[in-house]
Amino acid sequence: MSIATTNPATGAVEATFEALSGTEIDARLERAREAFARQGSTTIEERAGWMEAAAGILDGEADQIAAMLTTEMGKTIKAARAEARKCAGACRFYARNAARFLADRPADAQAVGAERAWIRYRPIGPVLAVMPWNFPLWQVIRFAAPALMAGNVGLLKHASNVPRTALFLEELFRRAGFPPDAFQTLLVGSGQVERIIRDPRVKGATLTGSEPAGRSVGATAGAEIKPSVLELGGSDAFVVMPSADITRAADVAATSRCLNNGQSCISAKRFIVHTDVYEEFERRFVDNMRARRVGDPMDESTDIGPLASEQGRSTIEEQVADAVGSGATVLCGGQRIEGPGWFYPPTVITGVTPGMRMYHEEVFGPVASLFRVDGIDQAIDLANDTTFGLGANAWTRDADEQERFADDLDAGQVFINGMVTSFPDLPFGGTKHSGYGRELADLGMHAFCNIKTIWAGA
Repeated sequence: MSIATTNPATGAVEATFEALSGTEIDARLERAREAFARQGSTTIEERAGWMEAAAGILDGEADQIAAMLTTEMGKTIKAARAEARKCAGACRFYARNAARFLADRPADAQAVGAERAWIRYRPIGPVLAVMPWNFPLWQVIRFAAPALMAGNVGLLKHASNVPRTALFLEELFRRAGFPPDAFQTLLVGSGQVERIIRDPRVKGATLTGSEPAGRSVGATAGAEIKPSVLELGGSDAFVVMPSADITRAADVAATSRCLNNGQSCISAKRFIVHTDVYEEFERRFVDNMRARRVGDPMDESTDIGPLASEQGRSTIEEQVADAVGSGATVLCGGQRIEGPGWFYPPTVITGVTPGMRMYHEEVFGPVASLFRVDGIDQAIDLANDTTFGLGANAWTRDADEQERFADDLDAGQVFINGMVTSFPDLPFGGTKHSGYGRELADLGMHAFCNIKTIWAGA
């Protein structure tokens, strides 16, 4: 895949970039090693000041940043502006909480026969982040902010269709005051990732992306005995029970499914509704999906822009055609929008069965599968009948049902009466084929720390 900015709303190539040569990659890795050696002379307070400055840039230049994101991957200008501001918030969160997260943690010295015993968190060195295009700023910041605040050095291999955003991120941390080469963007193809992870100067890897990419990065890091964090795909369930506020649930359901033009790992994709409220939910949900305005992502009134790539739209068309050809029913949408750009309308499908691709695969676009169930046991079984386990939604006012969903939904995060999203304050990650490890909160910072036990005798 070429490294290029191609506007998804028009299909036009706006800029192309040369990939780094092998010699240039080696030079960047050596600069990262040297940068980490210098990190020991910086303090948490200094790094916090630089991270606050990065937040100020993100807030102050949100409009320009948003235009860049929209041009590169097609998210609406409103969503892009919100992403920039969310990133600013995450930078401030780690600037203000890193000292607490990295503080020595005392242990019970008497229990281990010591005069003193404690746990200390130390950075490990340069960490490679392999990041996707769907949230091209946020996915990187949620790695970079905790990693840099911990004293690590960041290396970014971004998706090849968002090179301008990738280069902006390197510039962001430089402008904010971080030492030279504390964060570098590597414009390389995916074929160079294994080589970079295997390089002894690289001490860990994190990836957000597809399951095949995760398997590759995880296998390479494991072979090199290096820590890794993987956040992969999702096929989140959205369960609606009779006690739920159906009007609100149906509105949030449409918002979740159409988030980021339907291209979010934690968007609800499978809607599982109790038979007692199924008819009402279906009617409201389909109406809400039809009401979403598809159009120019630069227009403030647009709800859904184009998909990020022509291949992405073709994959969705194949999944829908497979379902319909095997007996599923389309309630709305289901056909590409003709004309320039890679647009696809909000779509709702019923009658999806295990023999169809859509039942097992992640659908990365504004396409929803709608299921009817008779009770909570059937709802939980269907929700868990997937290889993925990133997030799950449950809508019920019944306290006992809430406890059942909290315990039994097999996912990294369960949101009850609310839409799954990510917060700097809460750990984020998945189970099963959705990956391992956690980002955000204190766990996201500790993921790439040496958690060092100190035992001191008299």
